Amino acid sequence: MKRACIIVLDSVGIGALPDAADYGDVGAHTLGNIFEKRGRLDLPNLYAMGLGNICDSRLPAADKPTAAYGRMAELTRAKDTTSGHWEMMGLIMDPPFATFENFPEEMLREWLRRAGFAEKWLGNHAASGTQIIDELGEEHMRIGVPIVYTSADGVFQVAAHEEIIPLPQLYRLCEIAREMLMGDLIVGRVIARPFIGEPGAFARTENRRDYAVPPTGETLLDALEKHGQTTLGIGKIEDIFCNRGVANVNHTKNNVDGIAATIDALENNHEDTIIFTNLVDFDMKYGHRNNVEGYAQALEDFDAQLPKILAALRHDDLLILTADHGCDPTHPGTDHTREYVPLLAYSKNPGVITPEALGTRATFADIAASLYTWLGHGAWPIGESFLQ
Repeated sequence: MKRACIIVLDSVGIGALPDAADYGDVGAHTLGNIFEKRGRLDLPNLYAMGLGNICDSRLPAADKPTAAYGRMAELTRAKDTTSGHWEMMGLIMDPPFATFENFPEEMLREWLRRAGFAEKWLGNHAASGTQIIDELGEEHMRIGVPIVYTSADGVFQVAAHEEIIPLPQLYRLCEIAREMLMGDLIVGRVIARPFIGEPGAFARTENRRDYAVPPTGETLLDALEKHGQTTLGIGKIEDIFCNRGVANVNHTKNNVDGIAATIDALENNHEDTIIFTNLVDFDMKYGHRNNVEGYAQALEDFDAQLPKILAALRHDDLLILTADHGCDPTHPGTDHTREYVPLLAYSKNPGVITPEALGTRATFADIAASLYTWLGHGAWPIGESFLQ
């Protein structure tokens, strides 16, 4: 059985797109700027595959890369997680999700009325999640109202201390917001962001919950399901696709568990056609927090596990390593950055793909086009295959 494993290194961009100025992201280059700011990035296994051979990567190049290598531009005019993943699976969001610096106050008042809360909130501006709870967490604990914020990328986030607004109430607040944020106000995700601790020592918990909207058209995952082929989603994949086309789920919450689950699936899973993994820590823990050292260490930790991933591949498996957007921790601000994403494609079987330059792909949907044809179902309506 043909099987593909897609691992999304969430936010690991590889240079500003030509329209980056429209998003305030001129000069963004997640990988290159981390490398230059820190003075090194010890990624021997990714470099061996060809990461540094990708156009304008700024990283060390391999003499003979072991994988096919290139970069992909995002056709959707966005830089959010949902749009990026949907485009990989062959769906262009047009128009893109709405983005806000501030949400309409009348919408917020109605939201809280429906939830049975006083019509008062804290925040309602673009911010890093850790910064805003440091800024407003103490007042939140004193008056007991939710903290609202966005990362300016099509999300509505609600933060609350677990002892002040218990998880069921926080989740209910997010469910109501999800119902309301449609139409002209449609955002890709509503996110519950619980935290614990005391002023000066707040910490977000792993009880985060995402509320997405169903894909607005058919994705590769939908199409494969119709063909009787199933997908295993690892990490937040089922949230991103609103459980559609994702038959099996392992909702890991960090990179360590996500990598372990992926290796286990490669070694023991003989049923799913696609193993689709999102590794969230690069973005959530380090990119949005402007933590260059943490981001670099997370990349090096992934690289150290890469040989185990490669060893777990069967002879005919296809491995794709990529990202969904950038989140340059050296760039001003704390939101995502509009960037190309790397593309590394590898198989032990040269009949699947051989090491070669794949150039600059016009859309993330080239992944869907490649897989749909490779699996024997014909041409996908968007994108071009990079496989043999």
